[in-house]
Amino acid sequence: MIKRFIGYYKPHRKLFYFDMFCALIVAVCDLFYPMITRNIIQDYVPNRQLRLMIVWVLVLLGLYILKALLNYIIQYYGHVMGVRMQADMRREVFDHLQKLPFSYFDQNKTGVVMSRIVNDLMDVTELAHHGPEDLFISLIMLIGSFAILCTINVPLTVIAFALLPVAVYIVAKLRRRMNAAFRETRIKTGEVNAELENSISGIRVAKAFTGEKNERRKFERRNREFVTARSEAFRVMGQFSASTGFFTDVLNVVVLIAAACFLFAGKITTGDFVAYLLYVSMFLNPIKRLISFVEQFQQGATGFKRFVEIMEEPIEQDSPGAKPLQSAQGQIDFRGVGFTYDDDTEVLSGLDLHIGAGQTVALVGPSGGGKTTLCHLLPRFYDPTEGTIEIDCQDIRSYTLHSLRQNIGIVQQDVFLFTGTIRDNIAYAKPDATDEEIYQAARRANIHDFIMGLDDGYDTYIGERGARLSGGQKQRISIARVFLKDPPILILDEATSALDNETERLIQEALNDLSHGRTTLVVAHRLSTIKNADSIVVLTPQGIAETGSHRQLVAAGGLYARLWQSQFIGLDS
Repeated sequence: MIKRFIGYYKPHRKLFYFDMFCALIVAVCDLFYPMITRNIIQDYVPNRQLRLMIVWVLVLLGLYILKALLNYIIQYYGHVMGVRMQADMRREVFDHLQKLPFSYFDQNKTGVVMSRIVNDLMDVTELAHHGPEDLFISLIMLIGSFAILCTINVPLTVIAFALLPVAVYIVAKLRRRMNAAFRETRIKTGEVNAELENSISGIRVAKAFTGEKNERRKFERRNREFVTARSEAFRVMGQFSASTGFFTDVLNVVVLIAAACFLFAGKITTGDFVAYLLYVSMFLNPIKRLISFVEQFQQGATGFKRFVEIMEEPIEQDSPGAKPLQSAQGQIDFRGVGFTYDDDTEVLSGLDLHIGAGQTVALVGPSGGGKTTLCHLLPRFYDPTEGTIEIDCQDIRSYTLHSLRQNIGIVQQDVFLFTGTIRDNIAYAKPDATDEEIYQAARRANIHDFIMGLDDGYDTYIGERGARLSGGQKQRISIARVFLKDPPILILDEATSALDNETERLIQEALNDLSHGRTTLVVAHRLSTIKNADSIVVLTPQGIAETGSHRQLVAAGGLYARLWQSQFIGLDS
C-alpha cells in the first residue's frame, strides 16, 4: 500500500524535491545555532572578541531570516502539493465510482461513500505533505546532532542515544491500537454522514409525517456512536502522547545530570556543556516530530486504506471482444432469464419473452413480480444470473456497455434532476444539442410553454434535485430528456405516474408518437396508459401469467381482467 501511495507523488515530484530541499536547508540552519552559541560562550566572550561575536550574531540572524523564508515555502508549496495529490485521488475515485455497478450502490450508503472521498482524503493530504517532510527533517536532525555531539563527548552521546530504543518500543506498542481506533472513527464518521444525508434528503417527508423527533433520535444514536469511537481514539492518542512526553522529559533530565557530572569531572568545558544541552534539545525536537508523524501516519494511512478499498471494487467491464451497437433495430429476446440479488432473493426465473422491433410491450402485475428488474437487465445495470438477453439476435454482452446504453432511453418513476438549470437537465441527454433541439424536445414533452413562462426561461435554476419544481414538471423535464436522446429502444417505468389527468393525456399522446417505430418497454400500474400496447405481459412472482392485447386479456377473464375491473369498474373497456 505504501508503494501505491508513493506513486501519487510522481506527477508532482519537482514540487516534492523542492520541498525536501528547503526542509534540508532548514534542518542544517538549526544545526548551526548550538555551535555558534558554543563559540560565543567559550571563545568570543572570555577573549572579548566583540567584532567576531557581532559578525556571528549577524550570521545567526541571517540564518533565521533564511529559515523563515524557507518555512513559508515549505508550508505553502508543501500544502499545495498535498492538495494536488488529494485532487488526483478524488478525481481517480470519482471516475472509478462512475464505473461501479448498481450492486455497489445498493450495498453502500451515499453518506459513507462521500465520507471516504472527502473526510478521509483530507487526512491523506496532511500525511502527503507533512509525512515525508517530518521524517526527512527528523533523520537529518538526529544524524546531524549525533555526529556533532560525538565531537564534544562520545560517552555522553552514547548515554543519550541509548534511550532511543525505549521510544521505539512505546511507539510500536501503541501503533496497532491507534490504527484500530482511527479506523473505527472513520467508519462512524461515515455512518453519521450517511444518516445526515438521508435525513436532509427526506426532510419534506419528515415534516409531512411530523417525524422530526424520530429523525433526531436516529441521528443522535449515530452521533453517540461517533463520540464513543472518537473518544476511544483520543484515549489511545492520550496514552501515546503522555508516554512519549514522559520519555522525552526523562531523557532531558538524564542528559542534564550526565552532562553536569561530566562538567564536574572536567571532561567537558562550560561552552561544551551549554552546546550539549542545546543539541540535546534539538535532538528531542526530531523525536517529537517522529512521534507526531506516527499519529499523522495512522490517520492518513487509515484514510488511504479506505480510499484503496473503493479503488479495488470491481468495475463494470465490457465482455472480451465486445463491439459497439451502432443503431439497434430493436428486436429483444429474453431467453430463460433468471435473476437473484446478492441476498439470495430470487426475482426472475426461466423467463422467456420476445419483443419484435418497433413493438410496444407493457409489463403489468402485482409488486414484486420483477417488472423493474427486467427493465434494469436490458441496459445491463445488472446481469442475469441465468439465461441470456438479446438485441437484434445478439447477446447484449457482446455489445460495449456505452453503445448499448446509448441505444436505450429510460424514464423512471423516481425522477432525478441534477442541481442546475432546466437547460442543463434536458441537454444532459445530448450535451452538444442546439437550442432548437432542446426546445423541440420540451415541446414534445408538453413543458416548453411552462418553461417560457418563467422569468429566466430555460436558464431557470431548479434547486437540488429539482426542489423548486412540482412532481409533474420534473417528470416532464425527464421525458424531454429522453425525447432529445431519441433512442431506438425506450423503457418507460411508470413514466406518467406523477402527472395529473390532463397532463397525462397530453404526455401519453407524445409518448405514443415517440414510441412509433421504436421498441418500447412500458411498466405501468395505471392500465389506462397501456391499452394500445401491441402486447401486454402480466408478470407475477411465479413468472409470466398472461400475454396478449388489452382486448384479448380482458376477454380471457384472468388476472389482467381482474386488475382492469378493479381500476375501471363501471367504465366501458
